[in-house]
Parts: sequence; structure tokens; C-alpha cells
Amino acid sequence: MNILSSLRSQSRQSNHKAKSSANGKSGNSKPRPTKGIELKSKREQDFMRESARIVATVLKEMYEIAAPGVTTADLDAHAEKRIREMGAVPSFKGYHNFPASICSSINNEVVHGIPNPRKVIKPGDVVKIDTGAYKNGFHGDSCITIMIPPYDEKAALLVKVAEEALYKGIEQVKPGNHLLDIAGAIEDHVKANGFSIVEDFTGHGVGRNLHEEPSVFNFRTHQLPNVKLRAGMTLAIEPIVNAGSKNVRILSDRWTAVTVDRSLSAQFEHTVLITNDGYEILTDRHKV
Repeated sequence: MNILSSLRSQSRQSNHKAKSSANGKSGNSKPRPTKGIELKSKREQDFMRESARIVATVLKEMYEIAAPGVTTADLDAHAEKRIREMGAVPSFKGYHNFPASICSSINNEVVHGIPNPRKVIKPGDVVKIDTGAYKNGFHGDSCITIMIPPYDEKAALLVKVAEEALYKGIEQVKPGNHLLDIAGAIEDHVKANGFSIVEDFTGHGVGRNLHEEPSVFNFRTHQLPNVKLRAGMTLAIEPIVNAGSKNVRILSDRWTAVTVDRSLSAQFEHTVLITNDGYEILTDRHKV
């Protein structure tokens, strides 16, 4: 059973309509048992800043590298090399046999695309790159979408709205607010622009494990507790936005999710720390 099936099974056991986590992979290290939602100490927050900084650095470099003629295997090789050079290990590689250090999903591929030396980036592609780094016992996790010129206006709008939706959600992060404040802000922005939110995958807590409590939904739901946000929580917030239908299917590789109508998909993700008076984006690429 791959991690997608495993997470869905666990969700159904806790609630028959609960959704699985957006990034179904949880690190080179073995997942450690956790008790509910963990609040990170100052020392642990510093460890997470370091892991997140590594992720942000790698993804910033991806903007320079992703270009026509480059393969997704090239991107993966660069990401693994850089993560290890900075003293971390790739969070994704090897977990439940996931074979790579990044997920690379192009155009109608939604999430969990497997890098491949035969998958060549072409002009006009919409390329999602998701990666994580594990160092000092903690993970960082982030995703970007890169548009390869020349691209059409609809693709540009989709990517713009997906990134805006991420920040609309992050703006709701502060002690005393709730998970549904994040979800509602994301949902309202996406739908106001005529796009759909993928509901099969969600964000998640992140820390000692790449996936921890709570699930961070991108749409309003009452199927899981509406958790109140507290300082010290660390969340991976990650809206996934489709140009057409919200529905997806999993390919025969048991990892890659694609849109059922072949419409384009875009995704952005940040690891975010809840502070005493708001939030800190740990995977901020503008700070590396």
C-alpha cells in the first residue's frame, strides 16, 4: 500500500469523510509517534528554521534551472545534491518507496509526480516542484509552481490565483483563529476567480514528522475538528487549484495524481510557524 492509500485509510478510520494529506511522503527518517498537535519550543523552532531555509534555497534555485530541455530527473538530481550539501537529507526519498527527492508534476499532473529522465520540460509547461529537507530531527516542506515561457493568459491567471490563495490563507494565521479561517480565505479567493480547489489532498502539521496533526483544509468542512491556532504550532499550508474540475485520479504508478478532465493544476506551499502575534513563513524564498 503506498502512502496515498495509507493516509486515506487512516483518515476514513478517524472520520469517514476526512481527506488525506496533500503531500503523501514523510521523510527519509522513520516517522516518530506524536501525541496530537505539537507546540514547538524555541530550540525546536530554530531547528525548523534551518530545515525550512534549506528547502527555500533549493526551490529558489529551481526557478533558475527549470527551462525547456531540462528533465525532471535533472531537477531531482540538483535538489538532492544541494539538500545533502547543506547537511540535510531529502524528506521524501525512500519513504514508502517514493524514489525521488522532489515531486515534479507538470500541467494536468496535480501532485506526487515522479521525476523521470524522459520527462522533458517544454515551452508553455506549468511545472510544480515540491520538496522537503530533514535536519536536526525536523522537516521543512514547500512547493512552487513555475511557468515556462511562453505561457497563455489562463495558465498565468491560474498560477497567480493559486499563489494568492496561499497568502490569503497565511494572513489568517494567528493565535485564536481557527483552521477554518485559513480554509475559508483560500476557498473564497479561488472560487471568486472561477477555479476549483482539489479536495482529495490537504495541508498538514509539520515538524518531527513531515505529516503531523492537524489536517489543514483548503475548503470549508465540518468533517474534522475546527482546531484553534496556538503559538508554537507549525503548519504546511498548501492550496492546490485546478482550472477545471476539482476531481483527480491516481495513475498506475500509484503516486501521480492528475486532473480527470486534463485541465491545468497549480500548487504553492509554505511551512508556517504560528507566533505570539501572528506568523512567520519559515520557507520564505525571499529571505535566502
